[in-house]
Amino acid sequence: MQLRGCGTALVTPFSQDGAVDENALRNLVAWQVESGIDFLIPCGTTGETPTLAHDEWLRVIDVTVEVVAGRVPIVAGATSNSTQEAVAKAKEVAARPGVSAILTASPYYNKPTQEGQYRHFRAIAEAVDKPLVLYNVPGRTGANLEPATLARLAEVPNIAAVKEASGNMSQIADVLNAVPETFLVFSGDDAITLPVIALGGVGIISVASNEIPREMAEMTRAALANDWETARRIHRKYLPLMQANFIESNPLPVKAVLAMMGKIEEVYRLPLLPMRRDTRSKLQKVATDAGLVARAAAAPIAVAAGEFYVYENWAAGPHKAVLHRGSCGQCNGGKGRPAGHDANHSRWHGPYGNLTEAREATHQMPGVLIRSECKCVA
Repeated sequence: MQLRGCGTALVTPFSQDGAVDENALRNLVAWQVESGIDFLIPCGTTGETPTLAHDEWLRVIDVTVEVVAGRVPIVAGATSNSTQEAVAKAKEVAARPGVSAILTASPYYNKPTQEGQYRHFRAIAEAVDKPLVLYNVPGRTGANLEPATLARLAEVPNIAAVKEASGNMSQIADVLNAVPETFLVFSGDDAITLPVIALGGVGIISVASNEIPREMAEMTRAALANDWETARRIHRKYLPLMQANFIESNPLPVKAVLAMMGKIEEVYRLPLLPMRRDTRSKLQKVATDAGLVARAAAAPIAVAAGEFYVYENWAAGPHKAVLHRGSCGQCNGGKGRPAGHDANHSRWHGPYGNLTEAREATHQMPGVLIRSECKCVA
């Protein structure tokens, strides 16, 4: 399988009503390809795949395939902790034109033995005719895929690669020593891409490349070409961003940065909630220092104190929060509430002294599915 370099584990953009935002996804994929990314991975962990319905999962893959139009390989995610379901999902993905390979993670929650994992992956490989990229991420699955097991799996036809996200460099070194040279090992952690390549890895399946696709691709290519001076220079510049992307659970930080960049709406699906105010502030500083967010945009917007309010409503339909100016007729200075909503199912928040503070407060509200701003805010 000709897979090498930097591949982006794509986020899945959602619109304010909670649906998959196909327009944002199309724009994001196009930007990735135009920026020189080597391959794309829709519907992995970073794509919030556990919260996607079956038809949404397939639709995200199909949209990615459509936009890419054969320009780069696509490695589609297909994981389940049921071997039977994992086989069925892999078959569905393998049958879709434009999919080059399948990414599948160790069964989560079950905590299988090494032999159980071996048989799980072998069953998937025997059911499809496209290469598998195994995904070892014990911090999420509770099941570590050990080097000796990977060495056995590397002998199974169709099992071509592994995304090693254990974060354990000693284990990754053991993996590279245990598998044949034809078996591809990708780092699953941006911050250790360079040492993994130095030991014999062939690239990175990246979170940070959602935000900096060109830079991550250039860093990876430089390392693979033994241009370590260039690779280290890029790594040093963006290491704080790579680390900040995990200041809270992935993909919260990376989606927050993409929203700051204007690429997507900052919308998540439960059980994920927006970032805390303190960590969000740290992330924004890192993104600003990296040149991804304009410094002027990061500063509070000066307005009269007490000008902004947020109206939270869960009376009917999705749980919503709408930001208003105090001068808006709907707001009534924060004292009134729109007719037709029971007071037991709605409340006002505020006043807030500036727009930045009001927006941060809106993002911190637990349980809110749809966040929007009244036209009075513009």
